[in-house]
Amino acid sequence: MFRVADALVIFKPDASYRLAVRANLWRWLSTEYKWKLEALAWYQPPNDLIESHYDFLQGRPFFPWLVDFMTALPLVVGRITASADALEAMRYDLGETRIAQSRPGSLRERFGIFGGINCIHLSDAPESGKSEVQRWRHFLPLDKIDLDLERESERPDHTYHLRSLATQVANGIHPGLAIEAMKELLAEEADLAGKQREAFYRIILGALTA
Repeated sequence: MFRVADALVIFKPDASYRLAVRANLWRWLSTEYKWKLEALAWYQPPNDLIESHYDFLQGRPFFPWLVDFMTALPLVVGRITASADALEAMRYDLGETRIAQSRPGSLRERFGIFGGINCIHLSDAPESGKSEVQRWRHFLPLDKIDLDLERESERPDHTYHLRSLATQVANGIHPGLAIEAMKELLAEEADLAGKQREAFYRIILGALTA
């Protein structure tokens, strides 16, 4: 019998709020093909939790952006149980961390926008899953499923167009026009308004200069 262990899953802002992307990722996660979803909830992490979670990246130039990215808005956070082999299979489905290096056909290659805007955090091993779940449980219970995400969305998915525009911005090619075009596409994908929409723009576009 396979030993199962906890793993932490986080829909990052680009997956929590781009509704078509969220629906596709939720369909994958909720299949429970080789894993079991144990908890799921909306939660807005405080800075100290994210700084601790990503402590191995402290000192990197993009770290302030990363903390802002993960704390500016509530996120979909969950816990799964899976064997080591199942977790490895999930990580394969997900793809490499950086979008430009993600395996063709992987979830990050399909839905990630640019660089570290890569949809989902998933514990990379049973050992890290145990420590991550323990850390996050100091802030939220992770003991039940508190929401049922939509499996379908009528919102458009502009991933590839956004990726092209993000590359232009990062390379200084018509950055002003490209940024405005990205904002229009993100507004079509997400159901946000006011300060939340402005925060969403800030954290997505901030990755291009971090």
